[in-house]
Amino acid sequence: MERSKAKAILQLERYALFASPSDLPEPTKRSLIDGLNARLADGIDLYAIVKGAHWNLKGPQFAALHPFFENIASDVSEANDDLAERAVTLGGKAIGDIRQAVAMSVLTPIATDVVQGIDFVTQLAERVEVYLKGLRATRAVAEGEDDLDTLDMLTGFITTFEKHGWFLRATLEK
Repeated sequence: MERSKAKAILQLERYALFASPSDLPEPTKRSLIDGLNARLADGIDLYAIVKGAHWNLKGPQFAALHPFFENIASDVSEANDDLAERAVTLGGKAIGDIRQAVAMSVLTPIATDVVQGIDFVTQLAERVEVYLKGLRATRAVAEGEDDLDTLDMLTGFITTFEKHGWFLRATLEK
């Protein structure tokens, strides 16, 4: 499914917001829900990419990278759950269908011929940086909308994934 079709599906699925404990105005909630779902789509895609690297990894750094990739995948999974739950808490719907998520994701897949650890590290570092860019953009929306709860949550994710990005880049240093 192409991105524009996925976005159209998301628009078609718009409905009255569910009851929410948040006192944010409805337009603010909708803006935040859209951003949270965009990051959820990226996160679902990133999780699959990291797990693929984890499963297909070969080479002399296997013993160090295999658990490291699993740790990244675990953190992405936790972030995905929090992103989805925040979207629903704001009265929206979490877009969790893998086909919609991948169609909406801004991440690119890893080349199918990559198997060596260092090649996966390079590919993952690039994708984590794209994921971080999206998190920062959504955090800016939360900040602009004065939603401190979403802002704090996203800041925590940014801190976590900046550290993962640093570890990945440090692994590439010679």
